[in-house]
Amino acid sequence: MTLSEALDEQMKDEAFKKEYDALAPEYAIISSLIDARKSRNVTQKQLAETTGIAQSDISKIESGSGNPTIKILKRLADGLGMSLKVEFVPKKQLAMV
Repeated sequence: MTLSEALDEQMKDEAFKKEYDALAPEYAIISSLIDARKSRNVTQKQLAETTGIAQSDISKIESGSGNPTIKILKRLADGLGMSLKVEFVPKKQLAMV
């Protein structure tokens, strides 16, 4: 069974799906940070030196065990020569049957 198939199977469980969906914003931020850092060819150590944020804290954020503030995310974005964009978007509406 592939990872994708296993996830599809787990998503049939409503409790699992609810928790998975609840964590999606956190994983999106983590993924965006890692992608941005890698696209700039910057190591965690280099980003730490640029931002003054400890490399261990950057590692925690990227692993999902940190809980960064908007201020920290902005410092990370600035250190990567990027802007931080946070937005509110409507939730998908359930189709009426």
